[in-house]
Amino acid sequence: MTLHKEGTEFIVCMLVVLCGILSAIYLFTGPSVLFVVFSSIFFILAVLVINFFRYIPRHHPSAADPDVVIAPADGTVVVVEPTKECKLLDGEECMQVSIFMSVFNIHVNWIPVNGVVEKYVHTNGRFRAAYLPKSSEDNENAAMLIRTQRGLRVLVRQIAGAVAQRIVTYPRIGEHVQIDQNLGFIKFGSRVDLFLPMNSEILVHPRQKVQGNITTIARLPH
Repeated sequence: MTLHKEGTEFIVCMLVVLCGILSAIYLFTGPSVLFVVFSSIFFILAVLVINFFRYIPRHHPSAADPDVVIAPADGTVVVVEPTKECKLLDGEECMQVSIFMSVFNIHVNWIPVNGVVEKYVHTNGRFRAAYLPKSSEDNENAAMLIRTQRGLRVLVRQIAGAVAQRIVTYPRIGEHVQIDQNLGFIKFGSRVDLFLPMNSEILVHPRQKVQGNITTIARLPH
């Protein structure tokens, strides 16, 4: 396990600030109760933040399969339902699978299918709790449309939560992407939505725990 590159600068800055505050407290109070209390609080905070930015490289055994759809994130499945996606899929009926990530999950996002990036749209918005149904439409989000090797379209949308303040997405339009590749990172509490062809075989259910680039979410139709 290592630290993800998105957390390196943040963690260094945080540690510098915390050490500065503790040094000032020690300068004025010495090894007092106040110093011990703040040291304990800052230590717990540092451990939580470092844990949030942890990164574990993963390889999916079916990465070359053109029909497999893998979990784009660690977390809990909160939505499995048919819907119409109007922003990038022109109102096409599809199956939506949504994964909610708590602050205790690894927040690296993964490419869910092999294919080519056709569209990418970043939308500014609110910072509501990511598990709420309306967060998919109202919150800040970044949506990427991938066309698979068989010509099917799969939409993956990264959604900011009540605490998340930054969505990072790596691939660009026209780029060939594949399973095992990082999609991006959402900082502090968030959600990822998948929109799949309507007759896909869904292999997960609501409240199921999933792991990014490990759990198989669905199989695409031929």
